[in-house]
Amino acid sequence: MIFIFGLSMFISTVLAFAMREVDPGQEVIIELITSIFQFLPAVIIIFFSIPAIIAGIGLLYKQSWALVMALILGCFKLFSFPIGTALGVYTIWVYVEQNKQSKETL
Repeated sequence: MIFIFGLSMFISTVLAFAMREVDPGQEVIIELITSIFQFLPAVIIIFFSIPAIIAGIGLLYKQSWALVMALILGCFKLFSFPIGTALGVYTIWVYVEQNKQSKETL
């Protein structure tokens, strides 16, 4: 996510310098592109947060599908090095152990 914010700031800076070189009629297009790149990180964060919030609510209400969803989201976190990898490993470890315990009680 930090990479996305950095990329957004870089593109906004480049487009600000490009505003000096364009014709007055083309400024609207550059402003539209700049506004899109400013809101893009927030949209991406919200898009990836919604499944985690749904899984968390499901876990609070002890739904069986939420365990599987949290496990899948933990696997996706593995690719986000270094903190996401640690969270993903911990998530997988906790939910696999919890799944083993629930199968033993049956």
